[in-house]
Amino acid sequence: MQTHPSPFSGRFVVLVALFVATLIASNIVAVKLVSFGSLVLPAAVILFPITYILGDVLTEVYGYARARRVIWLGFLCNLVVVVAIWAAGALPAPPFWDGDAAWARILGATPRILAASFLAYLVGEFANAFVLAKLKVATEGRHLWLRTIGSTLIGQGLDSAVFLSLAGIVPAEALLTAIVTQWLAKSAYEAAATPITYGVVGWLKRAEGIDTFDRDTKFNPLALSD
Repeated sequence: MQTHPSPFSGRFVVLVALFVATLIASNIVAVKLVSFGSLVLPAAVILFPITYILGDVLTEVYGYARARRVIWLGFLCNLVVVVAIWAAGALPAPPFWDGDAAWARILGATPRILAASFLAYLVGEFANAFVLAKLKVATEGRHLWLRTIGSTLIGQGLDSAVFLSLAGIVPAEALLTAIVTQWLAKSAYEAAATPITYGVVGWLKRAEGIDTFDRDTKFNPLALSD
C-alpha cells in the first residue's frame, strides 16, 4: 500500500460530506435535551460522536494533513450556517407570523455559546487527529482499537471540558459532573462503534490502496502545507 494519499476520490468526498453534515446537524439539534432515565443529555449526543468516528477514519486512512483540511472545512461550513441563521433571524417578519419567539428560543444561540462551541470543536477534533496519528506511528499500525478509543477519550474530554466551562450553561457546582457525564457517554458511543470503524477503515484502505503514516507530517493545526 502507498504511505501517502492519492488524489481525491469519490469515497473521500462522501466521507467529508458526511462529516460536515453530521457536525452541522448535531449543532442544530443540540438545543433539545433528551432523558435516558435519570441521565439528561443534549440530543446532539446521538450525532456528534459520529464526527469523531469519521475523523478517526479520515486520519487513519488519509493522514493528519487531509484530516486537518476537513476539520477546517467543517468549521467554515458550520460558520456559514450560523451566520445564515443569524441573518434570517435579524430580518423583519410580517405581522401575521408569530414564530419569532420560537425561532429565537431554538436557533438564537448566544455569542458566548457559539464561541464556546467553535473553540471546543477545534480543540477536540485536532487533539483527536493528533493523538491517533501519533499512536499509529508508535504502534506501527497495529491495535486500531487503541488508537480510536484513546484519541476519542482525549478529544471528547477536551471538547466537553472546553464547551461546558466556557458556555456558561451549567452551574459551577454541577460543572465537573456534567463534563464527566458527557465525556463518558460520547466515549462509550465511540467504543461501541469500534467494530464498524474497523470495517470501514479496512474497506477504505483496500479500495483506496493507501495506508498513511504521519512520520514527517507538520502537526501545526494552522499549517497550510503537509
